[in-house]
Amino acid sequence: METGHTASRKMETQPQMRLQNKIALVTGGASGMGLAFTRRLAREGAKVWFTDINETGGKQAEQDLKAAGLDVAFLPHDVSAEADWLRVLDRIRATDGRLGVLVNNAGIAISHNIETCTVEDFDRTMSINLKSVFLGCKHGLALMKETGGSIINVSSITAICGEPVALAYSASKAGVRYLSKSVALHCAEKGYAIRVNSLHPGYIDTPLLAGSNAGGRLTEAEVMASRVRIGGEIPLKRRGTPDEVAGAVLYLASDDSTYVTGTELVVDGGYACH
Repeated sequence: METGHTASRKMETQPQMRLQNKIALVTGGASGMGLAFTRRLAREGAKVWFTDINETGGKQAEQDLKAAGLDVAFLPHDVSAEADWLRVLDRIRATDGRLGVLVNNAGIAISHNIETCTVEDFDRTMSINLKSVFLGCKHGLALMKETGGSIINVSSITAICGEPVALAYSASKAGVRYLSKSVALHCAEKGYAIRVNSLHPGYIDTPLLAGSNAGGRLTEAEVMASRVRIGGEIPLKRRGTPDEVAGAVLYLASDDSTYVTGTELVVDGGYACH
């Protein structure tokens, strides 16, 4: 009998070209979920611009994806800087003249709690995780509103459930959740034909999750205790994969979701059921 996990991998190998002729932008696309999103959208027919602060990793990912026959282009990008957003979007405008899919994915996670979180940790997390989504939506609209499209803002299950050892991360992702609703309402009221939704992955095997205590404020024992606790609370008894989340991004990016806006799509193995 095939498991759901096996079936999802088989589906990923059979593109249906659901994004033919679309132009997409994925931030934080050099690794982890962002790389999986970039690959999936490109395999479904989109030309995908992807950006990352990690220029070396981004160039390597671009080389690998192009070698696989995918239409992608990498740009270095500090998502917390408005000037960088304007530069990236100006490049897309000059090259392609339009943008149909925007995936605000870039983010950081630093392990800490309310007592150990520093002001510097909090401000940096908010700048990269929340301010970047604000900037992406604000300036992305100018390129998207003439033709319409889909904005997918990557939040987290911690925006719904909270997490004591990821204080600033949880708060920033809750901000992404409600910013998305406000932008969705604005676009609908203006008649822009732009759908805006937030995506809420659970605990996914990515470099971000593995390295969440790098520079963090918790002991290794505290981190291990939290991982054991979380692992025991996932009904499907495993962490997810980036490819499984990429399927949700494809749905929100495609015309299959034309009546879906201002809502949350949760991909968490059942974690939020608790």
